[in-house]
Order: sequence, then structure tokens, then C-alpha cells
Amino acid sequence: MTVEAPSRPALAERQARVAVAVLFFTNGALFANLLPRYPQIKADLGLSNSLYGLAVAAFPAGAIAAGLAAGVAIRRLGSARAAVLGTLLTGAGILAAGLADSVALFAGALFLAGAMDAVTDVAQNAHGLRVQRRYGRSIINSFHAVWSIGAVAGGSMAAAAIALGLSRGQHLTISAVVFAVAACIALRYCLPGPETETEPGTETANGPAPASESASVPDAGGRVEGAAGPGTRGRRTVYVLAALVLIATAGTLVEDAGSSWATLYLSGSLHASVTLAAFGYIALVGAQFIGRVIGDRLVDRFGQRTVARAGGLITAAGMGLALAVPSVPGTVLGFAAAGFGVATLVPAAMHEADELPGLKPGSGLAIVSWLMRLGFLASPPIVGLVTDATSLRVGLLVVPLAGLLAFLLAGVLRNRHH
Repeated sequence: MTVEAPSRPALAERQARVAVAVLFFTNGALFANLLPRYPQIKADLGLSNSLYGLAVAAFPAGAIAAGLAAGVAIRRLGSARAAVLGTLLTGAGILAAGLADSVALFAGALFLAGAMDAVTDVAQNAHGLRVQRRYGRSIINSFHAVWSIGAVAGGSMAAAAIALGLSRGQHLTISAVVFAVAACIALRYCLPGPETETEPGTETANGPAPASESASVPDAGGRVEGAAGPGTRGRRTVYVLAALVLIATAGTLVEDAGSSWATLYLSGSLHASVTLAAFGYIALVGAQFIGRVIGDRLVDRFGQRTVARAGGLITAAGMGLALAVPSVPGTVLGFAAAGFGVATLVPAAMHEADELPGLKPGSGLAIVSWLMRLGFLASPPIVGLVTDATSLRVGLLVVPLAGLLAFLLAGVLRNRHH
């Protein structure tokens, strides 16, 4: 038995892949340019900690408010144009937040930026998945890796601007213009035509799609049942969509645990130095980046379901062991294992949601992204309440539990591979 090697993508597909990577890079870099400016904004506006917390929560609130509109924008404008328009408006919102002279304007600008960021996020993933279908193999994880690079580049750009003494207006204007130009150039090389290109029998990201699969959904064990009636298919679609939301949320819960609590746990509970405590989050993000860089090859080799299950186990075992036997080196390694384990979860959930039958183009992707953000917004206060009632060590059990959840629900992901 021989396996036919995939043909080399045409020039248009290769250019579109670079274009989508540019969109992911700009999306990661834009908001990261604002974050290092937060302390100065807080001081200039004279905000208390509680008022500051409410103000910056406007960004995820805007994302939640506009999340479901992303599917409509994709159907009206096309995924590429929706992503670029969202990028331009995100940059404008971030610039307005940097220039705001009142807490109301600051929060309002962040709300706009968050809303447009949500549209960009869904649209760029939708277009990336279009390109992936043309490639006939997994490439979506590489886009998320590029987003991470963009976030690092944006933070570094902000640090350089502060070091050079640039005002917030100068710095964020430069950022908005540079990334707006980059996004507009990228638009020229995105794929033309309608969003729904895959017909029965054409190549998908996980291999050739049988004609019957266009009207079928994998069940909890990964089996495809195309002969079920419309009512059964509808219920199964809802079940799979709910499972995909939980898988994506598991990935974001781990990310949030690293960004919100890793440094506090290492410096407070484990008495690590401030410098060493920072390595908890650095280890998580660094390992997640590595996981996304190699994630596409792993998915092509072993299948999406197998990779997600293995990642869930790595997350649960790595962080579970770190919490069971607490030490500074062990906890840093535990966060690294968690970051590596969840690296492909959000891209996998988005990929599967984008191919669910019976939904309008972009709808499944928008629903997963929207509800995932709700989980992301809810996780910090939940962990905080558990921590206040017990300890941060107990609160961080959310990480191994998220890994276990991903392992249990990964059966809804398809496992075809070359």
C-alpha cells in the first residue's frame, strides 16, 4: 500500500498563507503595544485598583458583546476583508484608549478595541482554515504560533518606545499605522471568492472528505454517522459544538492561569524571587509556542483527536504532579507541560467548529470563539474565590482539571491523517 505525497501548494495558496500569518502577527502585536502603557495610563487618570480593573475589563466585555457578530461580518464582507477591517478598527480603538483623558473614554475605547479584536480573531481563523483546506494538511497551529511572535514583538516595540521617550500618542499612532498598512497589503494576497469552497469529495485539512461526510458529524467516539435524520443530526451538532466550546475553554483556562496566577503562586506560596517567579508564565508561553510550531506536523502524523488527548494528559499529569509535590523548579516545569499540552486545543476546536454541517459560514467558529471568551472572562474571579476560601495551590487545580476535560472530550475531534 502506497501513500500519495501531497502536491506542492500553488503560488496563490502560498501567498495566502503568508498573508494570513501577517494578519495573525498584527493581531498579536496591536494589543501588546498597549499593555506596557497601562501603569502610566492608570497613574495619569488617577484610577484606583478597583476602577482600573473595571476599566480594563471593557476589552473582554467588548469582545463578548461583538463575538456573535463576527459570523455576520464574514458572510457580508468575506473573512479576509472582515479581518482587515477589524484590524484597522482595533488599532483605532487602542490609539483612542492611549489618548483618553477620562476613565469613561478609556473604557469606551477598550470596549471598541475588544469588539473589533473579536471580529478579527474569528475572521482570520476562518480565512486561515480556508487556506488550510487548499493545502490539504494542517497549518492552523502555525498561525497561532505567529500570533505569539506578534505579541512578543508588540510588547518589545512598546518597551522600545518607552525607552526612547515617545509619548503614548506618538507610539500608538506609529503602531496603528504600521500594522494597518501591513494588514491592507496582506489583503491583496488573501484568497478570493466565497467562503464555502469545499465540496463533497474534495480535500480537507485532514485528508479527502467522503461525499457522505458533508452531512455528518463525528460522535463522542469520533465515529461519523451520516445516515441519521435531520433531528438527530441537529442534536448531535449542538452536542459537538458544546464539547468544542469546552475544549477551547480548557485551553484558555490554562493560558489565563499562567498569565494571572503563575507569578503570584511562585513568589507567594513558594517564596521564589521576583525574577525567578516570572519564569512560570515564560515557561508556559514558550512551551505553548513550541507546541504550536510542531503542532501541525503532529496533527498530520497522529490526527487531531490523538494529539488533543495526549496534550490533555500532559497538562493534567505535569501540573498535577507540580501541585502535588510543590517546588519552584517543578512548578516551572509543570507550567511548561501545561502550555505544551494545550497548544493545539483552541486551533483544533476552531477547525472542527468551522466544518460542522448545518451551520452558516463562520457561525460555528464565531460561537466557539464567543463562548470561549466567556469562560476566559469568568476564570479569574472563580480562581480568586477558590483561592480566598482555601489557597492558591488549590485554585490552580483548574489547570490539571482543564487538561482532564480536554482528554475526556477530545473524541469529538476527527482523527483522519495521511
